[in-house]
Amino acid sequence: MNQVIHISLWQLGLGTVFILIAGVTSLVYKLGLEKDLFWGTIRTFAQLFMMGYALTLIFTLNMGWVVVAIYGVMIGFAALTVKGRMQEKQVPVFVPTFVSMLVSYMLVTILITGVVVGVEPWWNPRYFLTLGGMVVGNSMTAIALSLERLFSELRQRSDEVEMMLCLGADYKEASQSMLAGALKAGMIPSINSMMGAGIVFIPGMMTGQILAGADPLIAIRYQIVVMLMLVGSTAIGSLLITLLVRRKCFGKAQELILTKPGG
Repeated sequence: MNQVIHISLWQLGLGTVFILIAGVTSLVYKLGLEKDLFWGTIRTFAQLFMMGYALTLIFTLNMGWVVVAIYGVMIGFAALTVKGRMQEKQVPVFVPTFVSMLVSYMLVTILITGVVVGVEPWWNPRYFLTLGGMVVGNSMTAIALSLERLFSELRQRSDEVEMMLCLGADYKEASQSMLAGALKAGMIPSINSMMGAGIVFIPGMMTGQILAGADPLIAIRYQIVVMLMLVGSTAIGSLLITLLVRRKCFGKAQELILTKPGG
């Protein structure tokens, strides 16, 4: 019952029929996505096979600092991804994004592996990098959403912010509602996932464990832990990034430095 069914290379190749269906759809309706589908498929195969071989090697490591360093590199690439998505020219976002991610993701992952799951040692790569990777992959979207909302709100409501500054408010008071809106934008997706888990969809980690032969009741417990840690990481990460970046949106005299829309 618990035997894992292995997927052969030819079966894996057979799965590309779905890419062909998407490609035909793109051609028929002139969507222009054929090139992206082709290179996306090539990169998916190459990157995931490379990751598989790398993880096989990493899981044999017995050095905590190496595991933590690898996790730091993963976070660095995530910060670069968020920076690339922002396209923000006036306010530097990479350093505050990396710092907020590093603090929040490390804190959450260490608590999960070392305290909640009780892994010995807490930096066991099979658990630390796997659970940490889920934190990074899901939470960086929340951070990007928070930043986008913060910049958008400050620019669109710049007159309101400047009026409050002129009336004696400091930058924190003048941008409080914008900060709240940015935090809400970052946290809503993970909360919505909690609402639909188990009813609307079977979450990814639970599905993977069940396919690997784990007891569904054990898989459920791991999935609950994952859902809770994602909410925590998005909340802490979104809070830190919005607090750090908000200050950079104002000058030394607490004047708003962001250019207004169309300005």
